[in-house]
Amino acid sequence: MISYRPLWDTMKRKHITSYALIHKHSVDPHTIHKLRHNQSITMHTLESLCRILACTPDQIVEFSWENEDT
Repeated sequence: MISYRPLWDTMKRKHITSYALIHKHSVDPHTIHKLRHNQSITMHTLESLCRILACTPDQIVEFSWENEDT
């Protein structure tokens, strides 16, 4: 399962709002919707967010394998 909880924590630490991502950094509002609903994004979008937030992918997304058999 994909979770963007680290993204919201990173944005809070860096004082960057969703509004700023959309209006200052030209992130598509549909992308913000996908992030809020833990839906897939492209690697290009992930790279763009990393650049905007000056962070690494693990500060944007985390994966949970809670229901996977091992």
